[in-house]
Amino acid sequence: MAVNILVIDDERSIRNTLKDILQYENYVVEEAENGEIGLDKIKKKDYNIVLCDIKMPKKDGIEVLEEALTLKPDLQFIMISGHADMDTAVEATKKGAYDFIQKPLDLNRLLVSIRNALDKTVLVTETKTLKRKVSKVTPIIGESEGIKKVLEMIDKVAPTNARVMITGSNGTGKELVARWIHEKSQRNKAPIVEVNCAAIPSELIESELFGHEKGSFTSAIKQRIGKFEQANGGTLFLDEIGDMSLSAQAKVLRALQENKITRVGGEKEISVDVRVIAATNKDLRKEIEKGNFREDLFFRLNAIEIHVPALKDRLDDIPLLVKSFLKDTCEEYGMPLKTITDEALKELQKLPWRGNIRELKNVVERLVILCNKKITELDIAMYVPQSQATNTNELLSLCERFDRLQDFINYTERVFLTHKLKQNQWDKTITAEQTGITQASLESKIQSLGIEP
Repeated sequence: MAVNILVIDDERSIRNTLKDILQYENYVVEEAENGEIGLDKIKKKDYNIVLCDIKMPKKDGIEVLEEALTLKPDLQFIMISGHADMDTAVEATKKGAYDFIQKPLDLNRLLVSIRNALDKTVLVTETKTLKRKVSKVTPIIGESEGIKKVLEMIDKVAPTNARVMITGSNGTGKELVARWIHEKSQRNKAPIVEVNCAAIPSELIESELFGHEKGSFTSAIKQRIGKFEQANGGTLFLDEIGDMSLSAQAKVLRALQENKITRVGGEKEISVDVRVIAATNKDLRKEIEKGNFREDLFFRLNAIEIHVPALKDRLDDIPLLVKSFLKDTCEEYGMPLKTITDEALKELQKLPWRGNIRELKNVVERLVILCNKKITELDIAMYVPQSQATNTNELLSLCERFDRLQDFINYTERVFLTHKLKQNQWDKTITAEQTGITQASLESKIQSLGIEP
């Protein structure tokens, strides 16, 4: 990824020298001969680093620094000056400059400072991303009856210490429900620790949950603290509990009964204060009949049951979900907010959504990346795989939308030609040749069908 550097200095020789050196280091360099021009460039474009002289006509470097950081607080400034004293350097640093270098410039020091400033930018970005992920619990979106019941149950159950079993198919948002129960509980100052029981091999699940002592088995080269201890005072979320081995189930049952655990290979009992929330996509009552799940553990975990409905049972929530995902995805990718037409939303509501919310979120991300500012039903036809619905039912559903043959033909022609034009970067000559029609005919169809790039 290119690194963009702006050099603001009223001396042309300094600008030219810096530009030559930095371009040799593969940086992309732009220049500004005074503070006003430099500030204008900063407003219009994103730079990674700004090298800024202090003594300049019209607007000095300290003023540029202050105004630029008001607009873009994470921008890294390296101040340069041949007339500065220690007080000036201190002032620049206090006002947000990353570094201060005196003229004549030590080029080695300058390059080191630029590399360090870039490292700081990466760390700032990563820290912000992590804080956003850690501190923000995604809201549960929906106004359907099923979701209203889930929200009511969360409000009732969260303040208590009752154990909760969350059921529902994959991708419905069971983890999110668990997070909100924790967030609204008295334990929200302590951590919520998650364990995906399906992702951990059966021979390691006990070590994962209860920890182990050094030397307790071949690869136990040091002591390990288990998830129960990590969640002490908080919440332990056991996702896909139906995939836990019977031996681990027995130990979990004992931990719940006695509020004590023993590390693998250890003898000491450790007291733990943990609220357990479990989730599963299986019918545990059937698993009990098959001998795959302990009945006594089921009753211990299932004090309160919350069922999260599948997306196909709450299709009315799709417009709200899509608009929320559009906003989040556009923000994540640094794109202007995209919109979606009512017709496109109706097309999305016709799909079966076997992957539930997770699948819908992935589809919205794909549409944000591939579509123009406004997402239409044509985009849905092109970019949402037809395998999500049975081809026969989809075709019949499409036929039901039209009474007149010509309307059906116009719709399919518009979908087909828009798709081909996009494939060919809107090159009409190539598209006409590929589709077997003349360019004049293609131009006519583009106009009559209302196809726009």
